[in-house]
Amino acid sequence: MPRPSGWILPKFSHAFRLGLALTVVSPLSVGIASQAHAFEIFGIRLFGGDEVDRDIIDPVDYAITLDTGDADRALRKSLERTSLLVADEEQRVSGDLGLVIKARDDRDRLIATLYENALYGGIVTVTIGGQDLDSLPPNPTFDRSSPVPVSITVQPGPTFTLGDVRLEGDAARLDPAEFDLVRGDKAGSLTILKAAEAIALQLKEEGRPLTAVTRRDVVADHETQTVDLTIAVEAGPVAPLGAVTVKGARSVDSEFIAYYSRLRPGQTYSPEQLRKAGERLRTLGVFSSVTVNEAESLEADGSLPVGIVVSEGKHRYFGIGASYSSVDGGGIEGYWGHRNLFGEAESLRIEGAVRGLGELENVSDVSSLDYTAGITFIKPGAFVPSGTLEASVKGSTLETDFYDAATFTGKVSYAYELSDFDTVSAGVSLAYDSIDDAFGDDNEYLTFGVPIGYIRDTRDNRLNATEGHYGTMTLTPSYDFFGQTFFTSLEGSISAYFGFGEEDRFVLAGRLSAGSLIGGGDLSAIPATRRFFSGGGGSVRGYAFQEITPYSAADEGTGGRSYVTANLEARINVTDTIGIVPFLDIGTVTDNTVPDFNDIKMGAGVGLRYMTPFGPLRLDVAVPLDPYDGGSRYAIYAGIGQSF
Repeated sequence: MPRPSGWILPKFSHAFRLGLALTVVSPLSVGIASQAHAFEIFGIRLFGGDEVDRDIIDPVDYAITLDTGDADRALRKSLERTSLLVADEEQRVSGDLGLVIKARDDRDRLIATLYENALYGGIVTVTIGGQDLDSLPPNPTFDRSSPVPVSITVQPGPTFTLGDVRLEGDAARLDPAEFDLVRGDKAGSLTILKAAEAIALQLKEEGRPLTAVTRRDVVADHETQTVDLTIAVEAGPVAPLGAVTVKGARSVDSEFIAYYSRLRPGQTYSPEQLRKAGERLRTLGVFSSVTVNEAESLEADGSLPVGIVVSEGKHRYFGIGASYSSVDGGGIEGYWGHRNLFGEAESLRIEGAVRGLGELENVSDVSSLDYTAGITFIKPGAFVPSGTLEASVKGSTLETDFYDAATFTGKVSYAYELSDFDTVSAGVSLAYDSIDDAFGDDNEYLTFGVPIGYIRDTRDNRLNATEGHYGTMTLTPSYDFFGQTFFTSLEGSISAYFGFGEEDRFVLAGRLSAGSLIGGGDLSAIPATRRFFSGGGGSVRGYAFQEITPYSAADEGTGGRSYVTANLEARINVTDTIGIVPFLDIGTVTDNTVPDFNDIKMGAGVGLRYMTPFGPLRLDVAVPLDPYDGGSRYAIYAGIGQSF
């Protein structure tokens, strides 16, 4: 029967969308939970078969055919991804009725996908065993001598555009165009849903917590192929925050949780501030979950109560790690920590590391290895909620091709968050160094420093950024008591990330770093650990660690007073878990305060990335484009996270 020219479309709800998401996730979860007699690591099957034990009653095999008609490539792919009959074709269903139920669900999902693409006149036809889905009896029986044929035919139909758009109630003063509701544009269901959400959110940001969408009418005219839309919103009164309560805390002090959330009674209500409060508490690392709830009604005084519900995780932790470079050798590290030392999320971390394992010529010659040990204490919310106090003590021995150093350093610093993206810090440090280098043996330094830093971080993901930038700048005036030498170190770095394509499957990443040492008289008056070297996995790949440096007449690396490095990567996701990364690194180190770029070194290579829940696993292979005589000819690096 033909449709009337004007009809009311169903209202698309969040619950419906969530239901679809749960339908997608559920079969995957069952499959993972029931795997047996096999071993996997990071999703790679090392041994065992693909057999999955499942208790399916009356299992039925089926063969699916999906005909998308004249749909374009993007729509065809979207429909194929939507269909669970297509995705689960290798999995049996439970009984003939189970196949019918799954087919009905699939039809609903495909229709929803058409609506998302503004195809309100589309038709989805499903047949099972040659019978139309709607004509099947209540308890159908299919011929199972072969997989039951299931056929889905999709006729997309014409694209509908927005016609009249009306905002009513407290939203009447807003411009629909600000929410991508423009007459003549595609009238996709998701566009409409997102617009209604954005309208309500904008009114909530005015401090109106009771804002609600009271009506969302979507009327499609099949003759004109247009959709008329009416969205009505009731905002309610402006309200301040009321009492902030905390539930679920055991060993973490509840008053500290409320204090660190930065939610205060009397503040004007803002959903963004509530979201940020949850994020802040999660970054403490002491909670397995954090939920910030707002009350559904106001108190008698007109304020809005807020509840913070937390679930504490394990406070003590330990672990081991490993790294490897074909040039610099391997390393192992171990650590132990406590995330809630005194009840206010204070953290204590004790760690140690041994590096240079791959460079041992004699197994018994352990004195040539590099050792590091340290203790770090961090107090969040120090003095003010946005302040962090950090104190650390660290000792290390380091043997490089150009110097040997034994160092002991103590440092205290205080960081203050200016905003969600900007942090400033200042501190004091005292370091003792005993160094053998190109300028002689047993050079001793006792250096007092005042590091002052600034960080701006707008990255969307710290381990695998696809957009944003990360910038640092550090100024460290220093004084060596033994040599009575004053010098200042200035360093800066900026990284930027640009994602392209669907789900940012291609990311262009770049980093530029520079540094300069000012003052200090002769270069030998500055500890080698403070001079600049380049080369290795953190700077110019393909060259050995610290291989890029000025050299003395005796061909010994001295370190420099200034450096510049640049890194460029193209991060290409081939699949959801596998990526390749071609890269180019450039660097120079000079003995002048200002770089002269007379000796520029470049390295190039390609990397492999395997995505995991805790960040990408990284394997890079690089070659120096202008190698030193007798220097490295290639290098292999492995680690966790992107290189920058």
